[in-house]
Amino acid sequence: MRVDVPTSRVTARTAARVPLRAPARRRASVWRAGIGTGAGALAGRVAAGAGLLVAVALLPWLSRTDPALTVLRTRSAEQNPTPEALAAVREQLGLDDGPLTLLGRWCGGLLRGDAGTSWVSGEPVLPDLVSALGVSLTLVAGALAVTVVVAALVCARTVFLGSRRRLHRARAGTGAAVLAALPKFLLASVLATVFGVWLGWFPSSGWAGPASMVLPALALGVPSGAMIGGLLDQALPAAFHEPWARTWYAVGFPPGHAVRHALRRTVPGVLPQLLPTVVALVGGAVSVEMIFNVPGVGRLVLGAALAQDLPVLQAGTLTLVLLGAAAGLGLRALRRRMLGPALREGALPTLHRPPMPAPAALRYLAAACALVLVTLCVAGLLRDPLHVDTAARLLPPSPEHPLGTDSLGRDLLARLGHGALRTTGVALGVTAVSVLVGVLLGMVAKASAGLTEVVSTLPAVLAGLLVTGLTGPSVLGAALAVCVVGWSPYAAQTAALLQQERAAGHVTASVALGAGRVHVLRRHLLPALVPPVLRNALLRLPTAVLVLASLGFLGLGAQAPSPEWGRLLSENQAYAELAPWTVLGPAAALVVLAVLAVSGAGVARGGVRGRERVRRARSGR
Repeated sequence: MRVDVPTSRVTARTAARVPLRAPARRRASVWRAGIGTGAGALAGRVAAGAGLLVAVALLPWLSRTDPALTVLRTRSAEQNPTPEALAAVREQLGLDDGPLTLLGRWCGGLLRGDAGTSWVSGEPVLPDLVSALGVSLTLVAGALAVTVVVAALVCARTVFLGSRRRLHRARAGTGAAVLAALPKFLLASVLATVFGVWLGWFPSSGWAGPASMVLPALALGVPSGAMIGGLLDQALPAAFHEPWARTWYAVGFPPGHAVRHALRRTVPGVLPQLLPTVVALVGGAVSVEMIFNVPGVGRLVLGAALAQDLPVLQAGTLTLVLLGAAAGLGLRALRRRMLGPALREGALPTLHRPPMPAPAALRYLAAACALVLVTLCVAGLLRDPLHVDTAARLLPPSPEHPLGTDSLGRDLLARLGHGALRTTGVALGVTAVSVLVGVLLGMVAKASAGLTEVVSTLPAVLAGLLVTGLTGPSVLGAALAVCVVGWSPYAAQTAALLQQERAAGHVTASVALGAGRVHVLRRHLLPALVPPVLRNALLRLPTAVLVLASLGFLGLGAQAPSPEWGRLLSENQAYAELAPWTVLGPAAALVVLAVLAVSGAGVARGGVRGRERVRRARSGR
């Protein structure tokens, strides 16, 4: 008997049913073109990296402060910044020559293997950078292992039921949303306190050996694994309902065979998210590195940016750019290897999620989360968020203060309620702009592949310093900085999904029959692209809040005494062990917001599919 095989092994001969004329073949080959390959993509990577280095070289001058004054204060805070002392610093560093001349000298030295000398310490940059890079790569390897394990646990139920043809009801995905919404620095503080201080199982500070990697890797890998696992869990049901999976089950193949090939079919669509989610930890894990006192690249780059230590900052930025480009090329090669000949031969069917009913309790869960948030807002708006009472500092929850008070005696419920609209509004706006920019750039992946890889490894703090140097510290400047780096996950996902969709047989046939680009985009590409991108955006919604918080904590975003949720977490992080209620309230609000977004989307998706089934039933009659 004939047994279906996974589509990654299908060749063009099994799918080409319509003979193509030469122009149609050329048009079809354009739609099936690979992403990020060739001389154009290489030029894009070089241009993006060079543009970022130029922007970094301008940072001391964009910050509207005298670079000589910043360097002098960093070297010795007690030294009086007299005109003579500032002139000596300018002459020593060559600041009067301008940023582009300094960048040219640094690049010339780089060709000779010299990354320059630190403006602050006077030591060579390269030894410290190599040491920090080794620490960061080791930490990322551990975080990647935790990410894979957590992602496997998140989608384990779907894998088990799907491989046995028992997957009849959709999952809400709220568990993944809860884990993905956990603030990394808060999780790091809890892990350091519980497993490092109280139990003493692992070191809570420093970098002395493999044991020092465990807690930081958990803090970084658990939210990342939940993000990846949530996306994979939403894609797997479509793979388990492909014809080959049904045939294999009927023939009696072991479930492990179906699991292996279902993962091979769905992982390539999620794989690009590893670049902005995990690889970016090399430069973006600043908060976790500071909590655990880990001497990684993130801390090195942040310290150099704040001290305007240009040689260290340029070397660290170039390292991140090269890592991003290498990781992007590796992930792209792995995707093409997993999808096999079907990707380049145009024989890759679209994954259609089967019509499965949503859990009955999902509607009630969404309503409960909405009720909790509305109650918090209303109750908080009735209180004064700015009233300071030093006699009521760090009070635990009580009838008078239901969520307790902070270090200045301010009511946390009041601050949480007053900051709700601003927090959710800015986060939704930033996410919407990031999704729109990411989708548009992902559609022209050949031109934007290099830019996506470069931006994926750019720390949000560095982007914040560059943007606020032009706009000044404000909520708008912080939001713009998050948008500058926040579009890259959606661009990577869009490019990967479009590459797979363009390789589908029905798209090839549609182009061969004379369909134009607008028709193919509207009828085939966008319907396959929009749902997974929106699910990704909903899972990343709390992340936007936390990135805005990190910028505000550094004085680049919302300024005190603004009651923005992320700022509440940043302000009270130091009191997490002494007064845990100061961070539990904002963290719980973020989790509820994430669950509301995911469950609300599930309810809306179920309603749309229900209306479609009713419409089809009526048309059938």
